Amino acid sequence: MKTQVPAHGRYDIVIIGGAIMGASAAWFLSDDKDFDGSILVVDRDLSYENTSTMHTNSCMRQQFSTELNVRISQFAADFVKNLRHHMDGDDRVPDLSIRSFGYMYLADNDAFADTLRESQQVQVAAGAATQLMTRDQIKAAYPFYNVDDIVLGSINLVDEGFWDAMAVFDWWRRSARNRGVEYIENEVVAINRNVAGTCIESVTLKSGEVIGCGQVLNASGPRAAQTAQMAGIALPVEPRKRYSWVFKADKPLDRDLPLTIDPSGVHVRENGGGTYQCGGHSDIDPGVDPDDFNMDFTLWESHIWPILATRIPQFEAIKVQSEWAGHYAYNMFDHNAILGPHPDLGNFFFLNGFSGHGLQQSPAMGRGTAEIMVHGAYRTLDMSAFHFDRIPAGRKIIEKAVI
Repeated sequence: MKTQVPAHGRYDIVIIGGAIMGASAAWFLSDDKDFDGSILVVDRDLSYENTSTMHTNSCMRQQFSTELNVRISQFAADFVKNLRHHMDGDDRVPDLSIRSFGYMYLADNDAFADTLRESQQVQVAAGAATQLMTRDQIKAAYPFYNVDDIVLGSINLVDEGFWDAMAVFDWWRRSARNRGVEYIENEVVAINRNVAGTCIESVTLKSGEVIGCGQVLNASGPRAAQTAQMAGIALPVEPRKRYSWVFKADKPLDRDLPLTIDPSGVHVRENGGGTYQCGGHSDIDPGVDPDDFNMDFTLWESHIWPILATRIPQFEAIKVQSEWAGHYAYNMFDHNAILGPHPDLGNFFFLNGFSGHGLQQSPAMGRGTAEIMVHGAYRTLDMSAFHFDRIPAGRKIIEKAVI
C-alpha cells in the first residue's frame, strides 16, 4: 500500500471504502446542489484489485420479490443508459446500454414455481417486463436447455443483463474528483467518539493522522463488520466466498444465453465470442477472512461442471479459460442492504451487506445515502426499510430472489 496523507485535518464527510458503493455515494453527494462540504474517501488499495466490485458478474435484473428492490434496479438501468447526461453531457463519457439477454430462473418444483408466479406479479406491477414460461415454451425459445425436470421458468428481456459497470465506476470517481472529492490510499484504524460517546468526532489513519469529521460512512464491503466494530457497533456482515469461471465451448450456443439460475444455485451467462461465465459456491459456505481469495480448484469438476453439462448438454465439451474467488459482503440477518444512520450514533452511516446485489443496486443506494446524509430524509425512493434499526428489532426483509 502506498500510503497517502489527506490534504486537510477535517472533512464534513469521511467515506471508508472507495469501491462501487463508496464511489456512488461520493458522486451523488458531490451532485447534490444543497451540499458544498468536503469529502474524503479512504481506501486500503486504490487499484481495488481484491474488491467485490472487481470480481463481479456485472449484470443487473429486475426479478426480485419486493417492489423496492425492483425499483432500485430500474433506477440503475435508467442511470446507466443515461450516464453521459448525468455527467453533464461530457462527450468523453461512453454511451452505455444494457445487453438484455435477461435472467432465466428455472423452477424444478411446484413451491418454487409458485414463488416465481408471486414475484412476477410484484415485478409487473412495478413496470417490469417479466414473463413466465412453461417447459415447452422454454424449450422452443432456448432449445439447448435440458428441461425434463423443469416446472416453470421466469425471464425478463428488458433492461436485464450485462452492463459496463467499470465504466460507471470510473466516471463516478473521475467526476467526483473533478468536483473536489479527495481520494487517498490509506486505512482507517480507529473511529473515535466524542467524550459523551454520542457521535463520531474523528478517525485515525494507519499513517497516524487523526482526521476530524462531521459524518462517517461505512462503505467497506466485506470488511464492513470490522469498520463498524471500530465504532463499537456489531454488524452482521461477513465475507463469503463466491467462485467464478470463464470457459469456452467447443460448440457455442446458436443464440444468447440468459443468465441462467439453475435450481441448484449454479448460474451461467453469455460472455461473448463463444465464451461463458459461470458462478457458484460449495454447499459448505462459511464466513472467511477478507484477505482469503484462495481458489477451490476441486469445485469445478466435482460440482459445477456436472450441473452445467446436465442443464446444457452442449457444455459437456468446454475448456476453462480463467477462474477466481471473490467475496460477497453477506448480510447474515436477511441478505439485504443495511444503510442509513445508526439509531444511537446518528453521524455514523451504513452502506453495507448487499449479499451479491451491490453492483446493480449501487446507483440507487448511493443516491439514497446522499439524500439521507444531506437532507435527513429520502427524496426519491424511500430506503428506510433497509435501516440498521430493523436488526435489533428482528424485522427482516424477506427477499425470495437471492442468488
